[in-house]
Amino acid sequence: MGRSHVNAMSEGRDSKLNWLDLLWLLLLAGLAVLPPIQEYHKQLILLAFGILQLSEGWLVARLPSRGPAYIVLLKIALATVLIDHTNEIAINSYYYPIYYLPIVTAAEYFSPLATLLWTALASAAYCSYLYPAGQEFEIGTEPYELLAIRILFFFLAAMLVNRFVVENRRQTKRYQELAEALSETNRKLELAQAEARRSERLAALGQLSAGLAHEIRNPLGVIKASAEMLNQKLKESTPLASELAGYISTEVNRLSALVTRFLDFARPLHTELTPQDITPVLERSLQLVATMWKGGPVAVERHYQEDLPTIPLDESLCEQAFVNIIQNAYDAMGSEGGRLRVAAEISRSLGRDGIEVRLCDSGPGVPEDLREQIFNPFVTTKKTGVGLGLSIVSKIIDGHQGWIKVESGRSPDSPQSQGACFVMFFPLAVEATRSRPESELVIS
Repeated sequence: MGRSHVNAMSEGRDSKLNWLDLLWLLLLAGLAVLPPIQEYHKQLILLAFGILQLSEGWLVARLPSRGPAYIVLLKIALATVLIDHTNEIAINSYYYPIYYLPIVTAAEYFSPLATLLWTALASAAYCSYLYPAGQEFEIGTEPYELLAIRILFFFLAAMLVNRFVVENRRQTKRYQELAEALSETNRKLELAQAEARRSERLAALGQLSAGLAHEIRNPLGVIKASAEMLNQKLKESTPLASELAGYISTEVNRLSALVTRFLDFARPLHTELTPQDITPVLERSLQLVATMWKGGPVAVERHYQEDLPTIPLDESLCEQAFVNIIQNAYDAMGSEGGRLRVAAEISRSLGRDGIEVRLCDSGPGVPEDLREQIFNPFVTTKKTGVGLGLSIVSKIIDGHQGWIKVESGRSPDSPQSQGACFVMFFPLAVEATRSRPESELVIS
């Protein structure tokens, strides 16, 4: 009977003594010093009312479903006994307003319909004294009219209090929802501001990298051409010089590849999104890395949710991102090999539906203090490399209006396991936005 209202009320009710309880005690104490003072039954009943009022919060906290009903029943019973001991004709007792206590309590805890039923029960308890009064005295029409007025006021008070309580409860819920929405909006705004500042820094770094790369690439071309010419001229006459020229050419090739990665990082991202099934892209990436891998054996576990929807993807860029992460996982596991878990499932993030992809390895993992910076340029856990791969991956995922993060690879089944788990989110729908310059790209 009004259980949802009871639960809502019991959650907000403080089981500790508050100023309202003290006010109730003062009112009951005032009744105790009024006539009939010598009626000790009255004093005991008022004392019981006080104890019940003090223990109400405690009882509701421990019995949220049945506690309010017990309290209302006890108050109706105490009120009924009280008016019987305060007048020879109980129906004429000046203490009849004591029935407002159980009625107001019911209005506080229960739904409107349940409040009406409790009020009807309290009214019936009060009217039960009509029969014994009629047996001893002759009752005219006027007392019945007065009784009807009192009963109507019982119901009027019950409905007014209940409406106030319900409306107050509704307003409180609305304010809580607004506060939660505001908190979520502020959180998103802070994230957007942080990402915007980071994007500006990365854009400036990208422009600097592009300028340096172009300036370095031209001299490298001259050095490589000169080394190849020396190698051809001195191959027979001076073997040592020819060998050194070969070393120069090899190092120039390595530097040229590094410059190319700088340019890839600095180049504005242009995505061509078409509806694609993400599972084949993951499978091609796995096969490509496995074909080139020369280390220890890696067991691949696939966990693809059935009937995954198509999502807007740039197939080539996504394959590049997946290959980079999978290659990093293989490199982390090294010659000992290990286990790679690949999962794709429907998920929801920041109010958007999409597909969440997880690539989790059993390698040494990413140190916790590096997880926030791992997608920044020039941050790497490898002994070799410059740390641009994951920055490019992050930019690709951002181009799909998704996000990427790294977590610990520990699993509930194997708490001792290590590893890194890269989590990516691709939304089912991509907002139509203008082509943004590199300075506006947000790196997730």
